[in-house]
Amino acid sequence: MSPKRPLDWAKNLSADFVAYANGGRIEEVECIIPDIVGTSRGKAMPAAKFDPATDLALPISLFYQTISGEYVDMDIENQWVERDVVLRADMSTACAVPWSEDVTLQVICDMYNRDGSALAIAPRGLLKRIVDLYTAKGWKPVIAPELEFYLTKPNHDPNEPIEPPIGRTGRKGASRQVYSMSAVDEYGPVIDTIYDFAEAQGLEIDTVIQEGGAGQIEINLNHGDPVNLADQVFLFKRTIREAALKNGVFATFMAKPIRDEPGSAMHVHQSIVEIDGSKNIFSNEDGSASDLFRWFIGGSQKYIMDVIPLLAPYVNSFRRITVDGQSAPANLEWASDNRTTGLRVPHSSPAARRLENRVIGMDANPYIAIAASLACGYLGMINKVEPRTEAVKEVWEVEEPLPASLRAALELFDEAKDMRAVLGEEFCKLYSDIKWAENEEYQREISPWERQHLLLNA
Repeated sequence: MSPKRPLDWAKNLSADFVAYANGGRIEEVECIIPDIVGTSRGKAMPAAKFDPATDLALPISLFYQTISGEYVDMDIENQWVERDVVLRADMSTACAVPWSEDVTLQVICDMYNRDGSALAIAPRGLLKRIVDLYTAKGWKPVIAPELEFYLTKPNHDPNEPIEPPIGRTGRKGASRQVYSMSAVDEYGPVIDTIYDFAEAQGLEIDTVIQEGGAGQIEINLNHGDPVNLADQVFLFKRTIREAALKNGVFATFMAKPIRDEPGSAMHVHQSIVEIDGSKNIFSNEDGSASDLFRWFIGGSQKYIMDVIPLLAPYVNSFRRITVDGQSAPANLEWASDNRTTGLRVPHSSPAARRLENRVIGMDANPYIAIAASLACGYLGMINKVEPRTEAVKEVWEVEEPLPASLRAALELFDEAKDMRAVLGEEFCKLYSDIKWAENEEYQREISPWERQHLLLNA
């Protein structure tokens, strides 16, 4: 048998991958893209068949499905011809698949039409378009996401409630143990596996903490480029799930998986620097807040209301957003160092001045949610939108609360002309159609609560 030919493209892979491979030959390559949900889709192939210079193809209909896998009929010409769209590997994203039995590489791809134009409905492309708007103004967005999730006992029957996992003490996780080091240690093997998998992929973790829910963990990422950080969130969600499964538990990014426990958010810290990275445009030379910062806040207040379905994409998402939920405020007020407001200005130096969006759920597609949040701030700065007066105390009841349901949120989104012009009407129409279909699909379901309380009592 003749020896396998060298993989020329493998010579430029990262030091993290080389260390992971430890001299082993790459057996398989996964070419992946994030779908509307934010899960990984794509093609796997033997490494010898992969060529970064060769385009791959997938049917565009992968974007026509709800979270349950149901296809949605939409007002798209020749929708069910299911034309192919092009996948082009971004080799800067190439990293290990450390839970694989063989040495495997994964590469995130960008998506294009056959004529070479970017696919308007692709989530990663959407975020790149929003970043390009900033670039055209000489600005560079910088973000830092916080990832909240639950470790749970394996749930094999959807009719049964989700329960916290059994930790090293043999007891179920207890809630309200926020920042407890003992609570983090309770799930030490899972956390260790997450660290190992992250290191193999070159993913950096800033901090890990125990959140307020039973079995709820938060991982904070370092600040950086929005597309790169969205890639990291995309990869981390798969990584965390695999690390949990390896240790006999589930990991869930549902916004509200357990009744009477806090929801899981993806808080995103946002700042804008000049294109060369030399200055934070949110601060004046004397260290005071700039007009642009004020307008970024104003745009966030005005336009986030229009894009709530992109930040809270499912019926379950609205169980997290509650009037009395400090971790998920149901308002768009702003304040300095106040966690009851949807928009928080953390205490920082002028160089690190930023706005934290606390509305985004962990169930959101990171590319779409980050794009929407940055688009709101961008429109605020361009249109010089003045914010409401800063809140000076706890915020519970407000005149303009966030919508209380997916239906109400979609009604606002469908009328959001300014925002839809920025995000692109083709993307917005498809996204809205998918979410309306999911909402109607949910409305047909009969819940355990209805059977429990209505079957013999109504």
